[in-house]
Amino acid sequence: MTEWSKRVRSGLNLTVQYAPGRSAAAALADHLRIVEAVRDAGWDSVFVAQHYLSEGMAHLQPLPLLGLLSSVAGDMRLGVGICLLALQNPVDAAEAYATADVISGGRLVFGAGLGYRDVEYDAFGAVAGSRVERFTRNLDLVTRLWQGEAVDADLPWCRLDGARLTTLPVQRPRPPVWLAANSDKAVRRAARLGDAWMINPHAAMTTVERQMELFRATRAEAGLPPAVDVPLMREVVCAPDRATAVARARRHLADKYAVYRRWGQDSVLPSDDRFDAEPTELSRDRFVIGDPQDCLLTLRDWIKRVDATEIVLRVHWAGAPVEEALESVELLSTEVLPYL
Repeated sequence: MTEWSKRVRSGLNLTVQYAPGRSAAAALADHLRIVEAVRDAGWDSVFVAQHYLSEGMAHLQPLPLLGLLSSVAGDMRLGVGICLLALQNPVDAAEAYATADVISGGRLVFGAGLGYRDVEYDAFGAVAGSRVERFTRNLDLVTRLWQGEAVDADLPWCRLDGARLTTLPVQRPRPPVWLAANSDKAVRRAARLGDAWMINPHAAMTTVERQMELFRATRAEAGLPPAVDVPLMREVVCAPDRATAVARARRHLADKYAVYRRWGQDSVLPSDDRFDAEPTELSRDRFVIGDPQDCLLTLRDWIKRVDATEIVLRVHWAGAPVEEALESVELLSTEVLPYL
């Protein structure tokens, strides 16, 4: 194990998105090249996310990918970041992710979140007003099933009478549960219901720093211990020089956040944190963009500000050449991560 990974673990937030019209098989091959690169460089984890009906970009689904990654990721932890749990049947989610934990040899991190896109909720027939209830009820059922309990439920979307899982996760009593949150209310919910707050990659660090205090205070008020894991997700463009990194961010990262703004992602952030700024202003205090020294200083500062135990970095976006991501991985692995 490298020196830096004893203090702050490093993870890959794998871009499972790709440009519409591109070959899905070719996109998957690029994703796997990035996973192999971080595996060989000694990174600690890889996470895949979930979206449905992704307008503006295509999106591979996480569960099949986790099965594939278990065979190519070495001993890295594998995580979903995040599962849209309110849209799932809790029995299916419990069985499927228990199986993923078995396949990975007990290395699964279960990240879950509420989501924010109406088109996804409409597709699953989930009433807007029931989102939080569906999420919290499903999370309770999934975790209790993982723990081997006999579970009863009488919900419009799930009815159980003393149900038990026959395939349990390897990790006992269950895999770690990291909850995504954007708004203050969601951060408080993550503090009460999860093992960790999976800090999103798109909020400004001033927002994250304030909300981390809220997260910790809420856990203390609830009589819960401090979270063991503090995973900080960030967008990173690391290039040989600052000008190249800025140009790459303008070409690809700016396009991604224009799509996110159309989706309404910034509408679930606190009201003073929005994506409507021009690219240079948007990236300030939000994205890691620059040469290795820039990235080192920024990440070191942000890790200290929230006392992060793991940084989960996204280095590739739909439409970006995979070679740029691989160069970023190499620079991070040799010139940044060893010095955090």
